Amino acid sequence: MALVAYRNLLRSARIAFEGDMPTLFAARAEARKKFESNRNLRIGSEELETSLVHAEEVSKFLRENVVQGQAQDGENYKLRIHEYTERGDNEDIKKGLGKGILGGVKCGSS
Repeated sequence: MALVAYRNLLRSARIAFEGDMPTLFAARAEARKKFESNRNLRIGSEELETSLVHAEEVSKFLRENVVQGQAQDGENYKLRIHEYTERGDNEDIKKGLGKGILGGVKCGSS
């Protein structure tokens, strides 16, 4: 299970940071460091299960939610959206379900 989670994390990092070698190498090093620090966890322990779930969540987040932008000129950016990028239709926001911390209060109003 740990090997599968580790490989998924590396694949997701490769997808998310394609073409950005310093960031890709940093993501790989961080994944390796985290997995090495958890090497001694016992099979079947709650701590191991929690760590594996966390690795899968990070993998999913990297693959679906991280989008790279590259500056084109002073004000515009070109986004690298790939086949795995999550694309929402904003239906929740249109229905008023997208109320966040402000509870539907418009910016600048009190």
